[in-house]
Amino acid sequence: MKIAVLDKSTLGADIDLSPIYALGEVAEYESTSPHLVAERVADADMVVINKVKLFEDNLKGAENLKLICVAATGFDNIDTVYCKEHGIALCNVPGYSTVSVAQITVGMVLSLVNRMDEYRSFVTSGEYTRSGIANKLTPVYHEISSLKWGIVGGGGIGMKVADIAAAFGCEVMVFRRKQEGGYPLADIDTICRECDVISVHLPLSEETRGIISRERIASMKDTAIVVNTARGAVCDEAALADAILESRIGGLGVDVYSAEPFPEAHPFTEIMNRENVILTPHMAWGSKEARARCVEEIAKNASAFFSGEERNRVV
Repeated sequence: MKIAVLDKSTLGADIDLSPIYALGEVAEYESTSPHLVAERVADADMVVINKVKLFEDNLKGAENLKLICVAATGFDNIDTVYCKEHGIALCNVPGYSTVSVAQITVGMVLSLVNRMDEYRSFVTSGEYTRSGIANKLTPVYHEISSLKWGIVGGGGIGMKVADIAAAFGCEVMVFRRKQEGGYPLADIDTICRECDVISVHLPLSEETRGIISRERIASMKDTAIVVNTARGAVCDEAALADAILESRIGGLGVDVYSAEPFPEAHPFTEIMNRENVILTPHMAWGSKEARARCVEEIAKNASAFFSGEERNRVV
């Protein structure tokens, strides 16, 4: 069996791919530019990708292709309609990064609530030493237990974040479609209007694209902290940048972008050096443990498929 791994670098140089190598003959590529995708999948029986886009134009020549394994939970970079019509199976890896993403989400919130960058800068700039005063208590920060935390998206990651927020003593409310779970449900407009912390955990779809809109951002408290570790396009990025520039929200943490990496013309370039902004390079999913889990799950998905079993099948 021929296996093509198209963007190994996105999994990290420290991750062992031997579970995938055990399945067949592997052609491993650190990255694959769009114009090379068709060539590299042409004779593959199985393809492993993370961020590479697979659509009709680069799949139509892959006559041997039976299985695509995406090293992620989301699969909006793959033409599922084409795959279904042409008998190409697709497996994803749900749940592997729940703890990792929740940890980064909460870490961003804690840093922004506690104004850590501002306090750290006060010391590292030498201002603390020159001040001659033992402490500094501005900017004002608040105990997280005094805050209302809104979870936008009640899947595995959202619920993990909700549990951590509740453990801190926050009042938690959740926007989700399913009427279940141990936290009060609220519509998204109520969460945007009332919550002190708003963390976004939605998959990207036509329904969720731009759901954190300019109008909803305008309704937020001027002290609200917004964190997006889901998909960039679920938020109006220009509106978030404007809200920071105009001090209409209190802080912003983002790990995901509508274009990755975001270009120089992106609205976040104007705010990325602000002390109340944390921008990270789509790394929240990628703890070492999560990445190793992901590779192991890909191998299990593939083994199941070629044994005639269904495991984590999307198509």
